[in-house]
Amino acid sequence: MNNLRKLSALVGAGNTSPRFQLFGEDFFARVGGFLTTARRTLIAIELAVVAALALAFFQPELLDDLKALSPFADTAAEQEATDEDALVQALSLPERGMLASNDNQPARTQQRVTDWLAKRYRIAGSASNMLVGAAYESAREVKIDPLLILAVMAIESRFNPYAESSVGAQGLMQVMSKVHHDKFSGHGGLNAALNPVANIQVGASILKDMISRSGSIEAGLKLYVGAGNMTTDGGYADKVMAEHARLRAVAAGKRVPTFTPSPLQSSEKVREAKVQTLPNRTQVQTEPA
Repeated sequence: MNNLRKLSALVGAGNTSPRFQLFGEDFFARVGGFLTTARRTLIAIELAVVAALALAFFQPELLDDLKALSPFADTAAEQEATDEDALVQALSLPERGMLASNDNQPARTQQRVTDWLAKRYRIAGSASNMLVGAAYESAREVKIDPLLILAVMAIESRFNPYAESSVGAQGLMQVMSKVHHDKFSGHGGLNAALNPVANIQVGASILKDMISRSGSIEAGLKLYVGAGNMTTDGGYADKVMAEHARLRAVAAGKRVPTFTPSPLQSSEKVREAKVQTLPNRTQVQTEPA
């Protein structure tokens, strides 16, 4: 008790001994140092996270390598396969392996295209495989370059099978189903417009017809987007041809970046202008896709 009274008297009188002063200074110095270190550590972590996100954005293939090193890689792969199978069933795609590679296109060439598109457009692996397979199968039937079909799909819908425009274009290839309703009769009617395989088959047929009718790919693309009677197609053909060139390079085994500035979606704007200028959208010479 006497010691406590002496301590209280010293503190109250402002006569804290050097021992207590040293303890207080050292304590606060340690706390300050700890806080500084913690702050620097948090800044380093934030910078590392930002750098990792940027690297993954520009080179998403690195994420696959990191996943492979994870002790949970097998479990994650099984779950991913289950999720992809569910997506395939939801999109009414064919079963795995049903769509064989074109005889004139080696399987490894088609696989390069499949993998590149999956990374570029963030498509599930199984879904990308089925969509590319459907494009190759349809291309073989109508005798057209499958990479051109895939390029059109990329610009029209970015491989969204449920894409619908304000003017009625639907599906992967943005087919005007009301204009081409007869072409869906063999697929179960207009309800099949959002079926990926049916949409690709009908779109590929229309594209081939437009190219044959116009005499060139560029002119056929202008007809496909419905700009046959317009002075410009809004750069649509150029965007498709640019993507087609990338896909050809990928198919040839060249390294092509999966990230490029996203092309502006000009097809819907062109079709909207078409609706405003032409009362009859089913005219043969400018029949849009």
